[in-house]
Amino acid sequence: VQLVESGGGLVQPGGSLRLSCVASGFTMNSYYMNWVRQAPGKGLEWVSGVYSYSSDPYYADSVKGRFTISRDNAKNTLYLQMNSLKAEDTAMYYCAAAWLRPANGADPNEYSYWGQGTQVTVSS
Repeated sequence: VQLVESGGGLVQPGGSLRLSCVASGFTMNSYYMNWVRQAPGKGLEWVSGVYSYSSDPYYADSVKGRFTISRDNAKNTLYLQMNSLKAEDTAMYYCAAAWLRPANGADPNEYSYWGQGTQVTVSS
């Protein structure tokens, strides 16, 4: 089982990035897929999640209106389009699979599989 994120980098405030997460070794269709981030010196923060065939993704209030999650089940790939980035969005971003929508989001035990993360740095 593997989740591999990509697309992170250094971007100026107000800029955009698109993160990707390719899953292998399991069927992404069966899981609630999430993006979770961790800023330096802080705990985990759930960012967004989406069921396989649901039309209603969920977002943390801190990113609502700026981030868009999507998935391509045929490609076993999860995406996160991040617009209007702010300095406080700086973090390591992880792709994580869960059986159910996380109740807490910040509890790593709620997730079955994790990627290695991709760093997003928002700075001028």
